[in-house]
Amino acid sequence: MSQLTLWFLATRPKTLVASGIPVIMGSALAYHDGTFSLLGASVAFVCSVLIQIATNFINEIYDFRKGADSMGRVGPVRAVSAGLITEQKMIRAAWLVVMMCFILGMYLVWFRGIIVLIIGIVSLCLAWGYTGGRYSLAYRGLGDIFVFIFFGLVATAGTYYILHGELSVSALLLGCIPGAFAANILGVNNLRDRETDVKVGKRTFPVRFGAKAARILYILMTLVAYLSSVYLYLTEGSVWVLLPLITIPIGVILCRKVITLEGEQLNAVLAQTGALLAVYGLLSAVGLVVATI
Repeated sequence: MSQLTLWFLATRPKTLVASGIPVIMGSALAYHDGTFSLLGASVAFVCSVLIQIATNFINEIYDFRKGADSMGRVGPVRAVSAGLITEQKMIRAAWLVVMMCFILGMYLVWFRGIIVLIIGIVSLCLAWGYTGGRYSLAYRGLGDIFVFIFFGLVATAGTYYILHGELSVSALLLGCIPGAFAANILGVNNLRDRETDVKVGKRTFPVRFGAKAARILYILMTLVAYLSSVYLYLTEGSVWVLLPLITIPIGVILCRKVITLEGEQLNAVLAQTGALLAVYGLLSAVGLVVATI
């Protein structure tokens, strides 16, 4: 395997949809409401993806240090724990990604103001705090809340604010959709890894509250996503906002799989949940844009 392929896989490309789709959705809502900047939306998209990559790199480092990515895990091979990339190289790569994000983000600060800088700094700090430090979010069962807020509400409504100049209830409602699916992606990951997480003291939601509670949370988050679209229809008044509801059968199938499958079988569900987020988010964006025609 080439070094380029190793680094590409280390970014965890299947998870990057969780950071890119919210920006597309927030941009579509801004367009729907009469304001749009292609450059601003593009920079916001890249910055969001870079924050996700930085989070994944930092996660590699600290899970390696804490023994969470042992050879006994049933998920994909982690580069640092497997000895494919050294810890020092991963640290340098994480810093490089953070600096790239900061530099690009300064354009957004210039474009919209100091609030964007505050959001960016908090997001980067929490990218480290997700698994880094003594009180890491992921090790205390707070990861689900983190991804719902930052890869849902903040990414979507933040993009809308950058492009539109103000927040709206619709922007926050729209953010609940990718936030719910992002929480489901993490939830399936943690459900799959709960046995190895117990051994290293990683108290994720399934570890703290059990597999049954984790499965119920997956179903509830799926309902949150679909009901958010219905509520958006009631507030926006365009039937095109309901376009993502054609994916309901897929959502039902995935909920059934989460209820019945275990261990390595959940790897496919993880990828399929990410795919549902992508399809749902793109359909939401298309619906918002078409509604303006």
